[in-house]
Amino acid sequence: MDNYFYDMLPADELARLHYIPSVPEFMTWLETTYADMPALCDHTNTYSYKALCDRVAHRRAFLESTGLPKGANIGVLDRNSADAIELFLAITSAGYTALMLPAGLPAPAIAGCCVRFDLQALFVRDEFKPLVEGVPAKVYPCCATSDAASPVTTVDPDAPAAIFFTGGTTGAPKGAVLSHRALMRGCYNAIFKPGNVIGVHRYIALLPLSHVFGLIAGTMGCFYTGNLIYTCEDMKATIGKLPVIKPTILIIVPGICDILAGLCKMYGPQFLGGQLRMIISGAANVPPRLVDIFTKLGVEFCFGYGLTETANLTSANANALEKPTSIGKIYPGQEAKIVNGELLIKGDNVFSGYYKDPVKTAEAFTEDGWFRTGDLVRFDKDGFLYITGRIKNLIILSNGENVSPESLEEPFYADPCVRDAMVKEDDLNGSHVIAVEILPQMPAFEGKSWEEVEAYMNALVAKINASLPSTHRIAKVTVRKEDFKRTGSMKVARNQ
Repeated sequence: MDNYFYDMLPADELARLHYIPSVPEFMTWLETTYADMPALCDHTNTYSYKALCDRVAHRRAFLESTGLPKGANIGVLDRNSADAIELFLAITSAGYTALMLPAGLPAPAIAGCCVRFDLQALFVRDEFKPLVEGVPAKVYPCCATSDAASPVTTVDPDAPAAIFFTGGTTGAPKGAVLSHRALMRGCYNAIFKPGNVIGVHRYIALLPLSHVFGLIAGTMGCFYTGNLIYTCEDMKATIGKLPVIKPTILIIVPGICDILAGLCKMYGPQFLGGQLRMIISGAANVPPRLVDIFTKLGVEFCFGYGLTETANLTSANANALEKPTSIGKIYPGQEAKIVNGELLIKGDNVFSGYYKDPVKTAEAFTEDGWFRTGDLVRFDKDGFLYITGRIKNLIILSNGENVSPESLEEPFYADPCVRDAMVKEDDLNGSHVIAVEILPQMPAFEGKSWEEVEAYMNALVAKINASLPSTHRIAKVTVRKEDFKRTGSMKVARNQ
């Protein structure tokens, strides 16, 4: 392990920021370390770290007044509000286990989650109350608090802190259990950014708190470095407030980057507020064109790689201009190795297992305890990591050879006229072939006819095919007028 991450921060700041293995210890540290610095703004009120910790202490008192046993699983069904953020901190610092539910869940899925994840209590935003009638859990309003205050609870760092969905919210999703140690290692990894980080940034909680990227990198990482975060109860409305909020850093997925790039083209770069210094993007493939667009706007662009099972942050790339297709270097505190092309991980950040699913948990680990990421990767000579595919997505050719669709998609993402692409197996005249669906970056074709767009994409496929072995060539091309179906993190959903 070199000093790639440690060298990002000024020495005096690095010395102040150390790994804290549990949320209760973290809350005590926040209150004493950052005290009167601004922590949380709900667009009406701004709370200091001392005030935030006090508000969380009153919520802990309410939790303890419910009589719930320590370690109980507690759900939160809310938008990205101050209530939701305070509840997560209160639940985890009081010795309970938090499950942040996606705001878009339908009533049957909410009831199913209560059963599947043994939720003993559910804190619900008023607008969602009709969705929780009859659920097998105690229901409380998200605004619930107490006149009294309760101190943090001492917890074992290896005790569960939170459960996160791993594969969408339809059917029977798996729940990855993150211990306090794992959760906080992910939060600690989020401190590493180029330049000064303590008390210099304004964040916005744009990504759902139900997703590890939104909660760990986007919210807890903000608190770890003593910065201010704005709530986001309505993403469209909050994006419209960027000129007023004037964020200095955005933690967002590539799909939101595309939206912001389009808005900048329409209204000018000042739409971003004029003070944006950095974008950190992840949770989906980051096309090089996004790096180019925002670099030209004077915004430093960083991205990385992680899984729910590894507390979100596994690797990061702060050298996007030099290594635009790499997912960066492995964060400190982890071991990594490649076996049969697959990345295996060990470290504090690795999850405890899937909730009440010993079979899937066993499948996720090797016999000697390494977590199997399922991602096919390679390292370059400088130690930068590249994803070459996903094991479960492999296409098996008629000759028995495996082809990674992601490796075939990479040259499409390198083209600035392509927004998204999905390679898959399909049928053509009764034969199984490799196919691609392409979503054009339509602003690049302003004034062009649809026939010209299709002609460009077909020519691009021909160009890419010319560089491929005959067995790997794409035989079927679909140019999409409508967007792909997407996951909660705005990735292209491959099961469409």
